[in-house]
Amino acid sequence: MSIELTDFARRRLFPGDGRRTAIQDISPAQFVERLNAEPPERVLPGYADFCRLHAHRNWTSTKCSAVAITDENRHLLRSAYEARTPDELPVLVRWFEGLEPPVANYLVPILYSREQMAKEGTPITADWGIVGCLYTMAPEEIPMVPITMMRNALGVEEGGSGVPLDREAYRRAAAFWSAHANWR
Repeated sequence: MSIELTDFARRRLFPGDGRRTAIQDISPAQFVERLNAEPPERVLPGYADFCRLHAHRNWTSTKCSAVAITDENRHLLRSAYEARTPDELPVLVRWFEGLEPPVANYLVPILYSREQMAKEGTPITADWGIVGCLYTMAPEEIPMVPITMMRNALGVEEGGSGVPLDREAYRRAAAFWSAHANWR
């Protein structure tokens, strides 16, 4: 099995601007080399047949991506309309500012199959393409952000995957993200 970093994921995981929310201490090439050389501790099913997640022990100083909202940190929440790419429509996002999360115990790359990558207009030569990565305390998936589920249901032309909305998964995700936020 071979893994490749997509341009979409490269821009988000290794933006090159020193962003603290990016993967730390390694280059994109070193990240991919390690994923191809080291078997994951756990392989998790994704939200569709073409998606899987690999849980690897964090070998970097990358910090957790999701932080619980508490009475003590709620005043640090910010929001704005943003797009992930110039082609996508902006959506409402929320994050913490001025918060120091712990170093993640796990890096959990999100992988799409070569066939799905071709369907989405991003052909790859490897078996699997990295489309994102979760930084977590446990070797588990955190729920997809609800707006990503909606975008996926809208289809490839809107930046999604074309997978229909799963109402129960959406409710679980909304409950999780009502109590957690990313940080910047």
